[in-house]
Amino acid sequence: MTFVNWASRALELVLEIVAGVIVVALTAIVVYAVVTRTLGFSPSWYDEVASVLLAWLTYYASALAALKRGHIGFDGVLMALSPGPRLALAALAEIIVLAFFAILAWTGMVVLDVLEGSTLVSLTWVPVQLTQSVIPIGAVLFIVAELLSMPGYFAKLRAGISVEHEEVEHAVATAREEYGADVEALLRGQAGRARP
Repeated sequence: MTFVNWASRALELVLEIVAGVIVVALTAIVVYAVVTRTLGFSPSWYDEVASVLLAWLTYYASALAALKRGHIGFDGVLMALSPGPRLALAALAEIIVLAFFAILAWTGMVVLDVLEGSTLVSLTWVPVQLTQSVIPIGAVLFIVAELLSMPGYFAKLRAGISVEHEEVEHAVATAREEYGADVEALLRGQAGRARP
């Protein structure tokens, strides 16, 4: 196992755990808030904490999606090009993405300096710097995820393998295993035609 593979698996595990914990916490807080509002009293901190957790989930899950190359992309134009221009254009796109997240990380650090001394309105013991720390942390995690997934991505591009088509083919194969002939009829456009 190469270092890149090991680091990718380790980062994937960490991001899955962090995102999972945030989802569980967010769910528990929302359920708690619904129950307490139904009973006639509402926690003052619910909206603020739920918003922070949702932002955290967005950043950490986004880094996980970057690691798995799961963000929406359209590589039809890339795949239509010969290998040289295809790789050059993909490299340019990667540089733009990495530059954007580097700027975001730097800006996030500036924001943390500006927010020094501020606290949440409803929980005055929680510094806003803590809640907003997800901006630079999430941006750096996204950069690391991009860099770790880049060798595999470029290997597929060199081989002429479409990442999007590969995902679709995998989903179809999984559906065929699970549903058999029903999927075949659906793929041929015959699903639902036999019904009155």
